[in-house]
Amino acid sequence: MDLTASSPWASVAFAWLVAFLSGSLPFSLWVGRIVTKRDVREVGDGNPGATNAFRAGGVWLGIAVLLLDVTKGVLPVVLARDGLGLGGWALALVAVLAVAGAAFSPFLGFRGGKALAVTLGTWIGLTTWTIPLVAIVAIVAATLLIQPDAWAVAATLAAMFLGVLLWVPGGWPLGALLLQAVTILWKHRAELAQPPRRRRRGSRSP
Repeated sequence: MDLTASSPWASVAFAWLVAFLSGSLPFSLWVGRIVTKRDVREVGDGNPGATNAFRAGGVWLGIAVLLLDVTKGVLPVVLARDGLGLGGWALALVAVLAVAGAAFSPFLGFRGGKALAVTLGTWIGLTTWTIPLVAIVAIVAATLLIQPDAWAVAATLAAMFLGVLLWVPGGWPLGALLLQAVTILWKHRAELAQPPRRRRRGSRSP
């Protein structure tokens, strides 16, 4: 069925629905149960994400979940842009809804993960490696310097904003990142209530 030919709005609605559902797929929970027979939310901070998959099942499970979570951000963006011909704000909302799906997954009673890997995936889809490289360098550097980790995430988002301003033309990419950032910071709100401080060698965030 050619949704683009039948109706532009059908294309947009289809892309948005696919983005939200793709982002909402809780791979950490599903794959974790298959591999370890455990619920990854029972370890660490209770977040259904790659970090707790690593804690529950080791390096290979963590890597597998990370790649799946990144992919569920990449695919809806690529489908919308290259398959359905969407661009501008319609494409921006595809990236935003993939992150919203991860953060508020209907499969988890609308209590999803922190959506960091999915966000990275959407920017791989949007810019290949321009903004993802900024994000990766920033999160590594910030995590080594700042705690709690939520403040490292906030610093990374700030670096991504600068990267978008410098290298990604148009207002809609900045708008997409802004809406994603609001979602991500909301999911980190408890840690952000603590003041940022310099990380000491060997220390870990509470």
